[in-house]
Amino acid sequence: VQLQASGGGLVQAGGSLRLSCAASGRTFSTIGWFRQAPGKAREFVANIYWSSSSSSYADSVKGRFTISRDNAKNTVYLQMNSLKPDDTAVYYCAARSTLATEYNYWGQGTLVTVSS
Repeated sequence: VQLQASGGGLVQAGGSLRLSCAASGRTFSTIGWFRQAPGKAREFVANIYWSSSSSSYADSVKGRFTISRDNAKNTVYLQMNSLKPDDTAVYYCAARSTLATEYNYWGQGTLVTVSS
């Protein structure tokens, strides 16, 4: 099982980035994005159910971030618009297998830095 996150970088406040999470090795019920800022706990950002495309977001990113998936590419995207310095963090994608109650697979992080 592999989750490959990519797309991080440095962007000015108000800018946009798109993160990608390529999944391989098995099928998943849910893929989510989490982030961890320096000195802070990891927090949920967004997730998407693979079969229905139903999604949910943290309040802090609602209206600015959009999660989507491409079945053919087994890839989940996180489009991040109107970025703020507070969005600076290492972003991780994670997957939950069909019978799991928690996210049981994690990818490596990708760093997003938003300058003011």
